Amino acid sequence: MTDDLAFLARPVALFDFDGTLVDTGPIVMRTAAAVLSARGYAPEELADLSCLIGPPLVEGFRDNFRMTQREAEEATAEYRRIFDQAGPSDYPPMPGALELLDTLRARGRAVAVATSRLETGARKLAADVGVLPRIDALAGVVPGVRATKADSIADALKMLGRAPGEAFMVGDRHHDVEGAAALGVPCVGVYSGAAKTGELEGAGAALTVGGLPELLDLVRQRL
Repeated sequence: MTDDLAFLARPVALFDFDGTLVDTGPIVMRTAAAVLSARGYAPEELADLSCLIGPPLVEGFRDNFRMTQREAEEATAEYRRIFDQAGPSDYPPMPGALELLDTLRARGRAVAVATSRLETGARKLAADVGVLPRIDALAGVVPGVRATKADSIADALKMLGRAPGEAFMVGDRHHDVEGAAALGVPCVGVYSGAAKTGELEGAGAALTVGGLPELLDLVRQRL
C-alpha cells in the first residue's frame, strides 16, 4: 500500500510567503482599499479584497478591477508606497509558522521561501518577523530576472542545489499549487483565509490542511 503523504519526508520544503508563513492579509487588504478608493472605486467594490492575497499585485489589480496593464502597474506602485509604511505588527507570523520552520530545520530539512512578492520586500518582512533566520534561501520577484511563481520555485531550488523531485511546496492559493505543478513539485494547500473552499483541491493540491499546526503534526509523523 502506498503512502500518499510520503512526499512530506522529502529533504526540501518550499513555502509561499504571504498568507502561508506570514499573515499579511489584513494589511494587504487595507492598503489595497486605500489605493482603490483613491482611484474612485465604490465601497461595494472593496467589500472582499482577498483576491489580492497571493497573486502578483499587478495581476491582481488588472484581473479583478478592470484595469489596463499600465493602470495596474500604477496602482501597484501606489500600493507599495503605502505598504512601505507598515511595521512588523501589521504582518505577524501565521500560527505555527515559526515552530514548523524550526522543526524542519532541526530534523535536517532544507527550507526556502518562493514568493510572488518582490524579493527585496519579502526579505525585509521575513527579517522583521523572524522568518529569515529560519530559512536557507529566499526567491521572489526580481524585475527582468524572475517574474512568476514557477520562476521563484525553480530559483529557490537552484539556490539550495536541489532538484524538484527532492521538494514539496506549501502555499495558500491556487497560484502556489500551479507554480509547483509546473516543476512537478507536489503542493500542500493551506486554507488560511484567502482561498475559497475547493480552490486548492481544484488546482491539484496533493494535500490540503486547515492551518500550519495541522501540517506540523503530519510532518512530525514522517520525519
